[in-house]
Amino acid sequence: MITVDIANNGKAVAITDAKNKTTRFHSLWLRDNALDAETRDPGNGQKLITLGSIPTDLIISSAQSNGSKLALRFQPEDKLVEFDIPWLLEHAYDKVCEPTSGWLPKEITTWDASLDVPADRYEQLCKDPKTLRDWLQNVQRYGFAKLTDAPTEDGALFNVIDLFGYVRETNYGRHFEVRTTVNPSNLAYTGQGLQAHTDNPYRDPVPTLQLLYCLESSAAGGDSMVVDGFRAAEILREENPAWFDVLSQHCARFEYAGGHDVALHSKRPMIELAPDGELIGVRFNNRSAAAITDVPFDKMELYYEAYRRLAQLADDPDLQVSFKLQPGDAFIVDNTRVLHARKAYSGNGTRWLQGCYADKDSLLSKLHTLNNTLN
Repeated sequence: MITVDIANNGKAVAITDAKNKTTRFHSLWLRDNALDAETRDPGNGQKLITLGSIPTDLIISSAQSNGSKLALRFQPEDKLVEFDIPWLLEHAYDKVCEPTSGWLPKEITTWDASLDVPADRYEQLCKDPKTLRDWLQNVQRYGFAKLTDAPTEDGALFNVIDLFGYVRETNYGRHFEVRTTVNPSNLAYTGQGLQAHTDNPYRDPVPTLQLLYCLESSAAGGDSMVVDGFRAAEILREENPAWFDVLSQHCARFEYAGGHDVALHSKRPMIELAPDGELIGVRFNNRSAAAITDVPFDKMELYYEAYRRLAQLADDPDLQVSFKLQPGDAFIVDNTRVLHARKAYSGNGTRWLQGCYADKDSLLSKLHTLNNTLN
């Protein structure tokens, strides 16, 4: 049985559940989060009031519970608002918080080389909403996912992005070519391996998703590799908290000059935390690193110790998941989390991939709407 009591002279209510656990809510918070049609648009959920329109002397004059519903009357508006108690408890903020630097939400699972590559067939993604939901959920959970058996047509990568969102165009265009010929006449097209990295750290904000789509793959080698940057950050923290702290508390600088009309610069930490300590991003790209000037002299040696260790983790086979892309295969990475790389390759043949960027907000939006539809 749930009981409700007015507290603090009407400035709060206390909900006590059947296990005698009490959860408190302020009257101002409740009024601001009311879900009635006068407070929020029933169609899009956007607020129709401002905080300034809520009286500063707001109190709750009555509170009644009836099953899963809670009816509150606010004064001096004399406004009656009904809440779903499960919704309130789901959004409770009355809890003891001991922030841990680098914590992750329950939707995120970190991984190492033992992870089985999450993959689905392209045709199933297109025709089965549940398969698409599960594939998008893998991107959210692991930071990457693969698809197979897609059309080997120029520009087909855009059809994948259309499943959930929109292409983010950059100075590289709507997409870019990764077309390499083995033993080429031009050294620009080599089979050299690439260290695991995140893309475009010199942009602010960075593209949060990257898709790489294989159209030709007749060369030996050239396997794709991914590394969980969040797992690497966890290992840094476990081995030496001071390494984690110095990389999260001080900014690195990144830059790229791609011609007379492109000069990109950013200043962000290699390990990025939200104000509450949540681990929200990793930036690592040695090729685009500029001179580090935002670390105090007395911490620079420690910073480079941590930077070197992060680079070692990026190269650690125990953290790398590898797979060979065949024509019609593609994979998507959360570019704020997962580092990607390519093994060197040689011999006869070609390797042609097309890539593009997108943003995670549209992917998570699609995932949320699918969850609402399918559940």
